[in-house]
Amino acid sequence: MEAIVEIKYVLNTLWFVLAGALVMWMAAGFTMLEAGLVRTKNTTEILTKNVALYSIACIMYLLIGYNLMYGGEGNSFIGSGALLSGIAGPDGTSYIVDGIQHHAMHADFFFQVVFVATAMSIVSGAVAERMKLWAFLAFSVVLTGFIYPIQGHWSWGGGFLADLGYSDYAGSGIVHLAGAAAALAGVLILGPRRGKYGPNGQIQAIPGANLPLAALGMWVLWLGWFGFNGGSELANDSKNAADAIAAVFLNTNTAAAGGLLAALITARLLFGKSDLTMALNGALAGLVAITAGPSAPSPLLATVIGAIGGVLAVFSIISLDKLKIDDPVGAISVHGVVGIWGVLAVLLSSDDATIGAQLAGIGAIFGFVFVVSLVVWYILKVIMGIRVSEEEEYEGLDLVDCGMEAYPEFSSSK
Repeated sequence: MEAIVEIKYVLNTLWFVLAGALVMWMAAGFTMLEAGLVRTKNTTEILTKNVALYSIACIMYLLIGYNLMYGGEGNSFIGSGALLSGIAGPDGTSYIVDGIQHHAMHADFFFQVVFVATAMSIVSGAVAERMKLWAFLAFSVVLTGFIYPIQGHWSWGGGFLADLGYSDYAGSGIVHLAGAAAALAGVLILGPRRGKYGPNGQIQAIPGANLPLAALGMWVLWLGWFGFNGGSELANDSKNAADAIAAVFLNTNTAAAGGLLAALITARLLFGKSDLTMALNGALAGLVAITAGPSAPSPLLATVIGAIGGVLAVFSIISLDKLKIDDPVGAISVHGVVGIWGVLAVLLSSDDATIGAQLAGIGAIFGFVFVVSLVVWYILKVIMGIRVSEEEEYEGLDLVDCGMEAYPEFSSSK
């Protein structure tokens, strides 16, 4: 019996670290997607921002975030306890489930921390091309160390949303909607890029400089999402767990495919052209849509859920532009609007989820993250400023913030 428990422990720990590594690779996907959808003169700053935010997330979640989310001595609103306490065994190295050592504590932390970085990466794309680098990094400290973990505790940490029955398997709301809410607050205070909207309200397209790079970023994210959703099964120590992981992989894949095709067709009908950027965002929208409940739907239903997400993303991107909410990569639409759809889509295949609990989760997560982020962004604006000057925006953030260009052999596109 002891040998069986140990084998299960090893299998679960191995699954956590492998899935976590896949999710960590999503950081590269977000970096490439964002770098491809901005102008060349801002590429180096985008790369710097993304590698730095990942590192900040790792350290802040280690120092305090994991405790606030999973600390066993907390309450229904916030966790507490010693460094990496969580639900550890007597030796502090094992995560305990039903009184049995389930997996290594450090593997659990590693799997959780890459989710935090994902939430912060969502913010990065929405505020691109006009925010000061160090203002962004200062906000990263607050979001990854405090804002994300506190709202994460409400559901995954056993807080009041869990008590209400809120269901969010891998984080359509907890990760994606939270990141989008923080991004929306930042964008509203920051304002649009110079030249994005004309004096009479007309929308001026600002095309990305490297669509092959953006497409590569989408593929990397699609691959990483198998760890994002599959790892959230939280075990790989039995036939039932293996069957569930296989279903999650299949549903994740087909939802992304449905989202991409639906967005591509929608764009073709609306614009008369097959818009690649909408197709890329459609795939990501499909992934976000299925994330809250990838284990329960049939593959066909998962495809439909993803397809609806792809259509929603296209219309949301268009609508936000009409409202002069400038989001260079469509992050608020893909992760926020479609994140809400994903949380509600759980009701299509779950017998346990209720509309009241799902709406409560959406309201609590968005309300808390948006309001607190709005306050933090405003404080940063007063203390250090969050937007570069018009001259610096024209010159490009690569030279302003980093002193180097990503493509020095070419002249910067103004």
